[in-house]
Amino acid sequence: MPLFDTNIKETVKKFPDSPGVYLMKDKKGEIIYIGKATSLKKRVGSYFNRALNTKTEKLVSEIVDIDFQTTESAMEALILEANLINLHKPYYNIKLKDDKYFVNIIITEEKFPRILIARASDKKKRKTKNIFGPYTSKQDARRVIDLLAKIFCNKKKDPSSTENLYLRYHIKGYSSGKVGSISEGDYKKIINNIKSFLKGKKERVVKRTEEEMLSAARRKDFEKAAQLRDQIFALRHIRDTAFMDKEDLLLEKQSTDFDRIEGYDISNISGKDAVGSMVVFRRNRPDKDEYRKFKIKTVQGANDIAMMKEVLERRFGNGHDWQLPDLIVMDGGMTQTNAAKTVLKKNGLTIPIVGIAKGPDRKGEKLFFSAPKGFVFPDIGLIKEVRDESHRFAINYHRKLRENKIKSKKV
Repeated sequence: MPLFDTNIKETVKKFPDSPGVYLMKDKKGEIIYIGKATSLKKRVGSYFNRALNTKTEKLVSEIVDIDFQTTESAMEALILEANLINLHKPYYNIKLKDDKYFVNIIITEEKFPRILIARASDKKKRKTKNIFGPYTSKQDARRVIDLLAKIFCNKKKDPSSTENLYLRYHIKGYSSGKVGSISEGDYKKIINNIKSFLKGKKERVVKRTEEEMLSAARRKDFEKAAQLRDQIFALRHIRDTAFMDKEDLLLEKQSTDFDRIEGYDISNISGKDAVGSMVVFRRNRPDKDEYRKFKIKTVQGANDIAMMKEVLERRFGNGHDWQLPDLIVMDGGMTQTNAAKTVLKKNGLTIPIVGIAKGPDRKGEKLFFSAPKGFVFPDIGLIKEVRDESHRFAINYHRKLRENKIKSKKV
């Protein structure tokens, strides 16, 4: 539905609080950016009431009109976003995210096809015509595949049965070499349904499944009919909880800006000249007057976790009058997040924490959350910005200590 209100910010306030896709247009009426949202109203509104990086500011300055399309679930918004990006190829979708980070979902050309994730340059893409996307992250594509496998790959009533596990593992691309006892025809039905869903044709899948269910009931195959009934219910009521945890939590905080975020990191070389950093972001911007340096005093040797605990204990355990943060960002994974939880608990504090670490192949990011139910974490870009700043600040302090030590030895 086109919108021509010149006051875009006011127009966006009338957007629905529901999942969907938004299409931003310039003065020529060309689509320059497409994005997905769990809440169209909150997500699109965030472009006009928060601090933006330079590239996004440039995008916003060119927006004259915004269309939207609602979907029944967040996963369907993600699929629609991918299909629309592929159709329109908006300038800023490429500009804001380097093309090498886009991925596609592909379905292989085999007797029992598998569903895989491929980057733009992946040779696997040359061996199939079934290419869907682009998706803006490997994690998003993986969640789509996982949820579709969960919906469609239940040959037996018990979802955890060996038959179902073999089927799900094979269809998701794992090389177990087994697909269970499913026939080639039944397997093809699953693949066709998944293809249709990835093309945004859920209603076609539902209608096809309803017809199959009625046919099974007429044959008095009531177990099959019940299985298909459950599948229809799953399609009609897609549960985004597991799928959306990361994305939902990484959307902007409902109040958009955080009054105070603190980021922590440790820097040392084999335990020598060890230091810790605390950076502070107020209203989502760095506040360098609030930054603090910590020279590690109680830990000997290379023990980053013990060092982090010392830093956090000195920050939260001395009863000083520093304002408490709304969120703590840890440079690290589960162990760093747990270290922060331990110190906070010891001092009677409950503050949301997010740990951010590189993935196992040093690509992408892994996130670890600790927060009361209902807390909404900020956008991934802000979390990374806080992490990067705490890392930079710690390294600079560590380097300065080492340089001063070298100078003193020369004197």
